[in-house]
Amino acid sequence: MKTKLTKELESTLYQYCFEQGSYVVEEVSMPDKKGIVDTLSYQQLADNQIEWRCYELKVTKSDFHSKAKLSFIGNYNYFVLPQKLYDEVEDEIPSHIGVLIYRAFDKKAMEASPQTLRAPGFLTVAKKAQYQDLQVDEKQLTSHFVASLFREVDKAKRVEKGLQLYSDDQLFKELKKRAKAGYDVYTPDHNIYDRFVDDLQDDAVTALQEELDARNAEYQELKMQLQQLQQPNLEDKI
Repeated sequence: MKTKLTKELESTLYQYCFEQGSYVVEEVSMPDKKGIVDTLSYQQLADNQIEWRCYELKVTKSDFHSKAKLSFIGNYNYFVLPQKLYDEVEDEIPSHIGVLIYRAFDKKAMEASPQTLRAPGFLTVAKKAQYQDLQVDEKQLTSHFVASLFREVDKAKRVEKGLQLYSDDQLFKELKKRAKAGYDVYTPDHNIYDRFVDDLQDDAVTALQEELDARNAEYQELKMQLQQLQQPNLEDKI
């Protein structure tokens, strides 16, 4: 489960790579069982050469010392860290690995900004990465990169289509699962099942009221037409 800080680093790094003119995707499995890199970028240089950069995101010291394999197989490889963590682990970072430091934007500055900021913070280079030859076959790496891009496109399309992808049975099972997860009898407003039922009831009441209003308007119209038809008969009698 990604923490809020991890998501902020990820979002900021994506924007950083985008501004560098790179194609970028998160969580790419490496060829030859060399692990999964947090973020991989692909950039075509002026001489038609391809430059690959790998980024590993860490937010705590225990995360930095995790036994998970570091997939530093790119031409340039970086840690992306908060300043506090960098101060704690600076001496443990290999000489050829670069470091990008994340800093969050000030909330007041974000609110005062004349345009919407595309990332929650910014990155600065604390340590430059040294070039190395690609550590895996480039054709295989390209294939893995494209597969990860497809995964993200498919995910985005599913989000765009929303709940229509799921059957009624699937939705009902998910609703029951969430209702059991943490049902609070004292605060029903916090329970998804109660909120769902309340919304349905509100919708039903609204629909009935709209139908009643429509029928009342129709009745008044017919009443007026009847009065107009009866008016000439009254005048004849006079």
